[in-house]
Amino acid sequence: MDLVTHKTLQFARPRADVWSAMGDVGSYQRWWPWLRSFEARALASGEAWHCTVRPPLPYTVKFTIAFEDVVAERYAQAHVSGDVAGDATLTLDDTDLGCVVVVRSNLSPRSTFLRLLASTFPPVARYGHDWVLSTGADQFAMRALNADERDTTT
Repeated sequence: MDLVTHKTLQFARPRADVWSAMGDVGSYQRWWPWLRSFEARALASGEAWHCTVRPPLPYTVKFTIAFEDVVAERYAQAHVSGDVAGDATLTLDDTDLGCVVVVRSNLSPRSTFLRLLASTFPPVARYGHDWVLSTGADQFAMRALNADERDTTT
């Protein structure tokens, strides 16, 4: 079971502010307590982020995000490897209300446990994935941007 995501997030802040907050990797674990471990230096081409995530389910997911192409305030493309693997992109554009961020990913479970979970209980696997993305976006808006006027479209 592949977890394909296309999520559009609207933030009532300028694109430069949203990008600046995304680049504040030292604050990620404070914003997201479910991010159990995180090693990263920057949001830049050639960087690798090592992550351990604990959704509100009885399992943990470990993965690395390797940034292949990053254009500040515009775009980030990455390859994901570990317990889940695949590709992800993030694009930012200006809107009349601030900034729109589009997250696209196509991830497949790679660990034995996650493959079993995805094949046996697909809704549980989807819930864990979607929870991390939705909760992460909400907490980013509240904690990183200090904004609660976010509209999310899936």
